[in-house]
Amino acid sequence: MILLHAGKVQIMDKNSNFILDKYLNREIAVLFKDAVKTVFKQPSLASFFLRTYRNQKRAGKLRLDWEKKGVHIPPFMIFSITQRCNLSCKGCCAREFNRQKTDELSPDKMKQIIQEAHDLGTSIILIAGGEPLVRQEIAGIIGDFPDIIFPVFTNGQLIDEKLISTMEKNKNFIPVISIEGKQEETDSRRGLGVYEYINKIIGKIRDKSIFWGISITLESTNFDLATGEKFIKELIDIGCRLFFYISYIPVKAGSEELCLREEQSSRIGQMMLEYKVKYPALFIAFPGGEEEMGGCLASGRGFVHVSPDGSLEPCPFAPYSDSNLKDMSLKDALDSQFLKKIRQNHSNLKETRGGCALWENREWVQSLIKDSSGK
Repeated sequence: MILLHAGKVQIMDKNSNFILDKYLNREIAVLFKDAVKTVFKQPSLASFFLRTYRNQKRAGKLRLDWEKKGVHIPPFMIFSITQRCNLSCKGCCAREFNRQKTDELSPDKMKQIIQEAHDLGTSIILIAGGEPLVRQEIAGIIGDFPDIIFPVFTNGQLIDEKLISTMEKNKNFIPVISIEGKQEETDSRRGLGVYEYINKIIGKIRDKSIFWGISITLESTNFDLATGEKFIKELIDIGCRLFFYISYIPVKAGSEELCLREEQSSRIGQMMLEYKVKYPALFIAFPGGEEEMGGCLASGRGFVHVSPDGSLEPCPFAPYSDSNLKDMSLKDALDSQFLKKIRQNHSNLKETRGGCALWENREWVQSLIKDSSGK
């Protein structure tokens, strides 16, 4: 994950989680310092991000304290709270994985998992799906944890006046609206009328005290448009302050042609740094840049994924697990044999043209889960 670092991290001992922890803590601090700068003309948001900066520093210290005890806690969690969705987007990875039908976690269980993550020091929880807003209770749960930042990745179609009011009240609820570019690119993948509704919603939130952003899946075909300065300026002019770029990952064999070309992929990191200086917004790219930190950050090294049924997984793009949070604590699940084996071999997980080392090495990952669970 490329955040907003000013240069390559120097991890002399790539097996040192403590050094990585300190680096990630510094990166997160820079992220929220810059967030204050982007909203300095909006006093309520600036005050919120100043408090958040202090909360993130406390969480970082807590993670370092756990590290000294031999327990590694990732600063980030991706929590996919549902498989359901109100759209049928082309190439949807959630649909491609075709998970077995299992019961979603109850609201009480979701809240329990988030509480434990908070107590351990995980301080940024990305809410995903499916479409997470089909579970309307998530807004209330987010409001119960003001110390945690919740970027909510949504297609935007279920945002209404009531939810906008909730987001304005709970500023840690950060809507990240998924688009593919402009109307032609977005409607082509997501359906006719989707882009028009997104524009309508943006019009309603732009004058509110809400920090919001967009998420774009970067493919070889939309790269120039989505990372172009004209496109970025237009979004900044209507209030966008967060750009989240996700490199396309070929979760279906035969779709590799959509992956970024090597020349495109190599430009992302430098562009993020340049745009951070040039524009009043935050720029984040995923997965990208992990080689600078000694290899893949998944499996709890930098982040971990919770599936809709509570399985603790390395990453949304590696849907394998030997532990479920319905049956065990988050702390114990992070220490599972499966996740530990991946973390111990992270230096072998080199970045690829598709951007995901776990996908490129999926046969090896599958062999590890068989070794861990016997299934």
